Amino acid sequence: MVGATGTIGRATVRALVRQGHEVVCFVRTRPSHDTLALPAGVIVREGQVTDLASLAGDGFRGEHFDAVVSCMASRTGAPRDAWAIDHDAHLNLLAAARAAGVSHFVLLSAICVQKPRLAFQHAKLAFEQALQASGLVWSIVRPTAFFKSISGQVARVQQGKSFLLFGDGTLTACKPISDDDVAEYLAGCLDDPARQNRVLPIGGPGKAMTLRQQGELLFSLAGKPPTFTHVPVALLDMLVAVLGTLGKVIPPLASKAEFARIGRYYATESMLVWDDAANRYDADATPSFGRDTLAEHYARMLRGETADDRGEHAVF
Repeated sequence: MVGATGTIGRATVRALVRQGHEVVCFVRTRPSHDTLALPAGVIVREGQVTDLASLAGDGFRGEHFDAVVSCMASRTGAPRDAWAIDHDAHLNLLAAARAAGVSHFVLLSAICVQKPRLAFQHAKLAFEQALQASGLVWSIVRPTAFFKSISGQVARVQQGKSFLLFGDGTLTACKPISDDDVAEYLAGCLDDPARQNRVLPIGGPGKAMTLRQQGELLFSLAGKPPTFTHVPVALLDMLVAVLGTLGKVIPPLASKAEFARIGRYYATESMLVWDDAANRYDADATPSFGRDTLAEHYARMLRGETADDRGEHAVF
């Protein structure tokens, strides 16, 4: 298991243990005081995923493994980081896995690679293609929006502020899914032949929700009258253009320009299955899975029972 230190990674480790698997987690070398809070019995090995020799020597250690599950992803989505982690480190992992006799590789990808316009999407898609050509049994899971990805405005609403909408709030839709439900689905790939050698888009339970519907739900749960502020997409376009131009002469701004492009993408593209023939996103074609609902997640956040854990992916 790689990528075990993120929220989805930790949830996946728990799901693998619940389903009876013996789990070895390969994580980055960390300070001795840094605890991972993984289930009892899980073996933790340290090294560098960007170093093939470390993966083989510190991770696999010449032992046989039946499967690899990867929840590893670049932190920022910036081009250098994306190609180093989403692509190159995964190629290292694939090579080490094959040498260790692994027969099944389960990959957490992203549904947005259907329409690749950003560096991290191209990097993920390139590795997906390498995995499919590897000769191993593979399962590529492409979730829709995670709860944490659409929870950034809970604090705004609690503070009496308006909910920010891009355009009229109906430009995009998704089927939000929790970390635990994604984890159960990933772990289930190991024993379900129907999930093998397949690209697997997956959303959470219930119907697709637009951004405006997410805001209305949040206000209702908070017991506040809904108030919205509309952010024109043209403003995002201007921000991308300005940062892109400045990034050519001020290198640190180049990464901010890519972050702006990522924000613009998610503001205007739905996280649902894309129908090429119809040239549209198809909510009905996006499979639903799990039990956790966005309403339950928002309610827990409003009660202070769970925290905003977006880290470097925070926009609001």
